Amino acid sequence: SRESAFVHAISSAGVVFAITRACSQGELKSCSCDPKKKGSAKDSKGHFDWGGCSDNIDYGVKFARAFVDAKERKGKDARALMNLHNNRAGRKAVKRFLKQECKCHGVSGSCTLRTCWLAMADFRKTGDYLWKKYNGAIQVVMNQDGTGFTVANKRFKKPTKNDLVYFESSPDYCIRDRDVGSLGTAGRVCNQTSRGMDSCEVMCCGRGYDTSRVSRMTKCECKFHWCCAVRCQDCLEVVDIHTCKAPKSAAWISRT
Repeated sequence: SRESAFVHAISSAGVVFAITRACSQGELKSCSCDPKKKGSAKDSKGHFDWGGCSDNIDYGVKFARAFVDAKERKGKDARALMNLHNNRAGRKAVKRFLKQECKCHGVSGSCTLRTCWLAMADFRKTGDYLWKKYNGAIQVVMNQDGTGFTVANKRFKKPTKNDLVYFESSPDYCIRDRDVGSLGTAGRVCNQTSRGMDSCEVMCCGRGYDTSRVSRMTKCECKFHWCCAVRCQDCLEVVDIHTCKAPKSAAWISRT
């Protein structure tokens, strides 16, 4: 499904990020900084020298490909083909945000000489990018010779190597279904004022919600005391908690 496509992509990306970061920090004996980033080079701002420790993302990608894809390479079915595609999309997403960072050397910080290195961006950027790809994931079907896939709906564009793909439509996550691992949204806390995915309108799938008023203790009027402690008072706070209603059929079953 669309959700499993995202899980495979983000997991593969996570392995690339973790291994590459471990290489740069000297935590692995099998790798270190990128050995290819040596000597001088040129960019739009002029000449610079490679220095510092460039993230060895090629090693991270190579390791992730061997480790994450191992199980899928044993299979020849549609699921394995889909998973391999989404694993690769996740790896490419990390590499997409590799950026060049530089430090200037010279009198009063002038850039008479620059030292540069390549560094991965924060993993949040990769996650946000793959989240957008999840929302735009493309449904596909196997081609006739079983070696690839094509779009299920001819009106949509052919997926690129950066797109996420899936074969089956997502199950109804609003309703509890043990077979697909869905817990449903009945009883979930929702945000009455939000318009996002956590809103009561979206979270409760149109079933409505219950509101209960609860009292809870919170820390308040915190003050810093020299040196070095923060002391707070305990305050009683009354808040409204909104929880999604269960489907009518489930409510009827629970009463009977």
